[in-house]
Amino acid sequence: MNESDRTPLSADELVWAKDTLDRLTRRFSDTVVGQPMMRRALLVAVLSRCHVLLESVPGLAKTLAASTLARSVEGSFNRVQCTPDLLPSDIIGSQIFDRSTGGFVTELGPVHANFVLLDEINRSSTKTQSAMLEAMQERQTTIGGTTYRLPDPFVVLATQNPIEEEGTYVLPQAQLDRFLLKEIIDYPTADEEFEVLTRLETGAFDDQAPPACSTADLLRLQQLVRRVSVADPIKRYIVELVSVTRSPDDHLPGDRARCIEYGSSPRGAIAFLQAARASALLDGRDHAVPDDVFAMRYPVLRHRLILSFEALAERIRPEGLIDDLFAAVPTP
Repeated sequence: MNESDRTPLSADELVWAKDTLDRLTRRFSDTVVGQPMMRRALLVAVLSRCHVLLESVPGLAKTLAASTLARSVEGSFNRVQCTPDLLPSDIIGSQIFDRSTGGFVTELGPVHANFVLLDEINRSSTKTQSAMLEAMQERQTTIGGTTYRLPDPFVVLATQNPIEEEGTYVLPQAQLDRFLLKEIIDYPTADEEFEVLTRLETGAFDDQAPPACSTADLLRLQQLVRRVSVADPIKRYIVELVSVTRSPDDHLPGDRARCIEYGSSPRGAIAFLQAARASALLDGRDHAVPDDVFAMRYPVLRHRLILSFEALAERIRPEGLIDDLFAAVPTP
């Protein structure tokens, strides 16, 4: 962290950030009906310069949400439909032989965009999934021995369908850990679904509204997030929460503790810190509070807890275990 990242946010910066984020939220909501949890997860991930995994059945506006977010900040957007025969070169790019010059030219893949949607990522092979690790972690790709930096901002929005298992591959934990958040998208309410039909009839979805801000504004917001203050007691709270996931036998009843095979890595603590900062700025604050950590407990931890075979067989949800873990740690 450099010296500028330690400078407290000024009142003018807070006002500007709140106004910009309010415009961005309204622009998003004008297109995507409902889904407040998805909207907040996307904004928290983008503000944190991180990536997000969305899980739901088809037809719940995941692709629409990703493209809308990209248009809202004037960012470039590419969508990759993942299939079992998708190759790493189909995502990161490859070298093509040019007959006119007798040499090879590099053709960059669709990952070279501000916002990249990997649709049904669990349908791609493990080899293709691993090709995304360098891009997600290092923000670069390597083609023919040459390194190409990815644009800034760069955000991966991946989706997976939980109801179809044929032709799918389980995401490795190393890749799951690279996603700041995993949000599960639920069906809309009856009123929200009625609103979707109304907007469809009136042509509201065809309206190309102007962006809410620019990519330069988004980069500035990302800089401001890093300056949101997190007091030491909250950092200690985060560390204790993540530590409890690794030693459930010491904090949970036996039948609940046996449900957790492995706890979160230190990336879970880092994710809580980043998400708490972004959540605070979204709410117009220059400092994080315990509620910022509590509010992000499910999306931060649900993909970082590895459940035991017994828990999977009994279809125990990780959200209930996360609540048990939080109840075991005193709130500062």
